[in-house]
Amino acid sequence: MRAQQVQGLEGPTGLHLVEVDEPEDSARVVIEVVAAGVSFPDLLLTRGEYQMKPPLPFVPGVEVAGRVRSAPEGSGFSAGDRVMAFTMLGGFADVALAEPALTLAIPEGLTFEAASGFVMNYHTAYFALARRGRIRPGDRIAIHGAAGGVGTAAIQVGRGLGAEVIAIAAGPDKMHIAERAGAHHVLDAEGDWVAALRAQNDGLGVDAILDPVGGERFDQSVRCLAPEGRLIVVGFTEGRIPSVQVNRILLRNIDIVGAAWGAFLGVRASLFTETQRELDAMIASGIVAPIVGATYPLEEAPAALNLLGQRQARGKVVLTM
Repeated sequence: MRAQQVQGLEGPTGLHLVEVDEPEDSARVVIEVVAAGVSFPDLLLTRGEYQMKPPLPFVPGVEVAGRVRSAPEGSGFSAGDRVMAFTMLGGFADVALAEPALTLAIPEGLTFEAASGFVMNYHTAYFALARRGRIRPGDRIAIHGAAGGVGTAAIQVGRGLGAEVIAIAAGPDKMHIAERAGAHHVLDAEGDWVAALRAQNDGLGVDAILDPVGGERFDQSVRCLAPEGRLIVVGFTEGRIPSVQVNRILLRNIDIVGAAWGAFLGVRASLFTETQRELDAMIASGIVAPIVGATYPLEEAPAALNLLGQRQARGKVVLTM
C-alpha cells in the first residue's frame, strides 16, 4: 500500500511516499482509508517536537475516515461500515489501524472528508469548553485561531453549549470562515481585539477564552477576562510557549486551565463515547457541521502540512486517498 513515511525529523520535507506492507492486527479495526485529517500534532511529529517521539521511520496521521475491512469480534463494527477513528499514528496511508474504543460510526450526513477531521477537533473543542472551561449558557466566550480546524469546531461547540461566541481571526478571508462556522461576532486579529474583548460584560471582559495559538495572543488574553474568567490553553501554533505571572491570576481572580484531550483519554477512557453522544445531539440539531478547507491527495501531504505550519488553514485540512 501507499504511505507517507517520515524518514527524517526535518518537518514536512522529511516525508516520503513509499510502498509498505499493509498493517494487520486482529485486535484492532482495519480501516481502508478514504480521507485523513491533517492536524497540528502531525506537523510537530515530523519535526520531532511532539511529546510522543516514535522511532524512524514512521507513518504520521492522527485521525482517519474510511470503511472497515475487518474488526475484532464484539467490537460492534463489521466489514463495510463507515467509520472515523483516532489513530495517533498511521493515518497517512491507504490502510490504517485503530483501537475499537477509539473508532466511531460516521454520523448520518457527514462525508468522509468531514468525518476525517471530526474526532480530533470536535472532541478537543468539547473537552476544552464543556469540561475544562465550564462553559454555561449565556457565557460570552472568545475563540482564537477561529478559522482553523480547532477554531471552527470550537465556534460550533460553543454555540451548542449556549454561549455567545466571539471569533478572532486574521484578515477578511479567515474572518469570513469564522462567520460561516457560526460565530455571533468576528474580530480581526490584526486589529484592536483586546479593547473589544475588555469592553464585554459592561467592561469586565469575557467569561472564557480558548487559545490554540499561544505566544502574544496568550499574553494579551490574560488582560481580557472577567472576574472568574477562564483562559483555556489548547496549543501553541504561534511557536512560543508563554508564561504568566501568578500574581495576575491571584489579583484578577481568573483561571488558566490546560485542555489536553488526548492525554486525558488515558485517565478516563469513557470520555470518548460520552463526548460523542453530546456531539451527536449537536450534529442532529444542525449546530455542528464541520467545515472542510483545503484537500490534497496523499501524494501532496507535505504541502498540506506546510499550510498548517504557515498558519494558512481555513477549516480542516484533509488528505484524500
